[in-house]
Amino acid sequence: MADSLLKVDHLVKYFPIKKGVFRRTVGWIKAVDDVSFEVYEGETLGLVGESGCGKTTTALTILRLEEPTKGQVIFDGRDVVKMKKADLRKERKNMQIIFQDPYSSLDPRMKIKDIIAEGILTHNLLKVRERYKRVGELLEKVGIPAENMDSFPHEFSGGQRQRIGIARALALEPKIIMCDEAVSALDVSIRSQIINLLKDLQKEFNLTYLFIAHDLSVIKYISDRVVVMYLGKIVEIADKKELFTNTMHPYTQALISAVPVPNPDYKKERIILKGDVPSPANPPTGCRFHPRCSKVMKICSEIEPKLTEAKEGHFCACHLYNEK
Repeated sequence: MADSLLKVDHLVKYFPIKKGVFRRTVGWIKAVDDVSFEVYEGETLGLVGESGCGKTTTALTILRLEEPTKGQVIFDGRDVVKMKKADLRKERKNMQIIFQDPYSSLDPRMKIKDIIAEGILTHNLLKVRERYKRVGELLEKVGIPAENMDSFPHEFSGGQRQRIGIARALALEPKIIMCDEAVSALDVSIRSQIINLLKDLQKEFNLTYLFIAHDLSVIKYISDRVVVMYLGKIVEIADKKELFTNTMHPYTQALISAVPVPNPDYKKERIILKGDVPSPANPPTGCRFHPRCSKVMKICSEIEPKLTEAKEGHFCACHLYNEK
C-alpha cells in the first residue's frame, strides 16, 4: 500500500441555524459529522452518496474553503486545520479542486489564459512569457488548441469549459485534486471523454484524486477505493471490487441496485428506499439510516453503529456486522 497523502480524522462541519431579529443560533445543520478516512498517494478515492449527504462540504472543509468545526486534516504530514493563513496559502498549490458547474466556475470577464494562469501569478512561480507558454501546454494536454487561450468562457461548450477547469487545477502541479461532481453536469458522451482524460493525466502527472460523485457507475470505473456517505456519516469503506461484489451496508446495497445494467434481458432486483432523507438539522437517533432500512432492528434506533473493520480492508457502520 502506498503512503497516506491525506488523512481526515474525526472531521466535523456544522452550520448554524439563525432566527429572529438578533439572528440567534437556534440549532445546527450537521453537514459533516465525525468523518475519518485516508487517501493514499497515487490512488483515486471515490466519495459517493445521495445529494445532501455531505460529500462536497467534506471536500471544501478539507481545503478550508469552509472552516471545520473540529477535527484534523493531515496533508503530507501537516495539519491543514492548524495552519496560519500564510502557510495555508503556500500549501494550497498542492491541493486543487475541479468544480461541478463548468459554467459558473469560470469568470466570464477573464480570458482563458488569465483564468488558467491566475494561480501561477498568485504564487509568483513564472515570468509572463513562461506563464503563457505553460498555459498553452496545459490547454494542449486537456485537448484544447493553444491558440484559443485569448478566448472567453462563453465561446466554449460545457465539456470544453470543464477541460479548462482541469487545466486550471493542473497549473500549479498539485499533489491532490478534489473532483467535485466533475462530470455530473455533462452529457453522457462528453462525460466518458473527461473521465478518460482524468485517468490519463493521473498517470502522466502522478496525481491523487478525491473523486466525488453520486453516480456509482462512474465511481466503479474511475476509483480504486470507495467511501460511502449518508447524512454526514461514513457508512462503508472498501476496495472498489470488494465493495461491488460483497456489499455490506443496506444503504450501499440500495445505491448499487439503482445502477442501470446495459443488458435488456438481465432482470435486476431494485431496492426501493422508504421515505425521504431526514434533515441534517435533526438527524435520527442511533443509526441515521434506520428509518429507511429494510433490515432495521431495535438496536438501530438506540445506538449509533461504529465504523468497524468487518473483514480485512472492508469497513462498515452497521449493527448487522457489529454484534458485540
